[in-house]
Amino acid sequence: MFHRSSQGKYWIFLSEDDVEQKRYQANQKFRNKILESGKTAVSESKLLERHEEDVIFRHYEKRLVDFCNAFKPVMPKSVVGTAIMYFRRFYLNNSSMEYHPRIIMLTCAYLSCKVDEFNVSSTQFVGNLLQETPAGQEMVLEQILEYELLLIQQLNFHLVVHNPYRPMEGLLIDLKTRFPTLENPESLRKNADDFLTQAAMTDAGLLFPPSQIALTAILNSASRAGLSMESYLTECLQLKEDKETLSKMYDSMRRMKTLLKKYELPKPENVNACKKKLERIHAEFSSTSNKRKRGYEEEGHVAKEPRLTEEVGLHCALHADLVKEHIFKLLFGFVAGVD
Repeated sequence: MFHRSSQGKYWIFLSEDDVEQKRYQANQKFRNKILESGKTAVSESKLLERHEEDVIFRHYEKRLVDFCNAFKPVMPKSVVGTAIMYFRRFYLNNSSMEYHPRIIMLTCAYLSCKVDEFNVSSTQFVGNLLQETPAGQEMVLEQILEYELLLIQQLNFHLVVHNPYRPMEGLLIDLKTRFPTLENPESLRKNADDFLTQAAMTDAGLLFPPSQIALTAILNSASRAGLSMESYLTECLQLKEDKETLSKMYDSMRRMKTLLKKYELPKPENVNACKKKLERIHAEFSSTSNKRKRGYEEEGHVAKEPRLTEEVGLHCALHADLVKEHIFKLLFGFVAGVD
């Protein structure tokens, strides 16, 4: 059940302010770390402001979605949703100035494929980086494997993500069986799917249970089609007498719709300016041992000697076993903290 899950316990926040506060603290933590490092001529103006990090985050989140949507074989919606949620959770507590979103976004997608049992090999995965040479794809894979355990740790080993897609299917089935007033519930699917796609690009998944997001998507679709669903809420969902719950639900729906209305992608000129600033930060402030944090597009500093395909496969298998071992220990040693 969702409310007993790690997501329900640890990754649902009371308000947008709570989420923003965590991101602000992550930004300040890195700024303080650099300013206190003792490096000469460190100016705060060289570092990303909180709103600039948001520009970077939205840009790379969109790149993550584009990568997943273009993936071959077709990536299921639940896998895409899980990858996006990993990305959002990671940058709640970390700054893009410390960990470059380019490699983190790919690591999120790679891990979500494993967790949601979308069975693609590591070679197939990096093969979707069509702009990369085979050597470049191997380099990316090495970085993904280096970051995978870090990502798992930063997610507090809470790997199961409850997406709103399954609840939406359940609601459509319920409408078909218990709400004959609505002649064709399937007519709501397209707009409801669009709503969920947009919601995934906002903090809705950090603020509301997936069933509430799914219900809002269905009701929003019905509203756009000029259909009344009030009797479904009051009769089928038995909320007629529970006015307090009904009021809270309507309030949550309004907040959710506001999130979607407020969302917009950053302007290209703002993205370019922030990316240049980010690259300078990683070039200037990353220590030698942490240069890999800059992301795979910075050639040279993470490249290793090419290896045989068999050796890459062995490395992947060993790494997968290591991850499984950590998860096994967590499952049987700390059951209370895991779904």
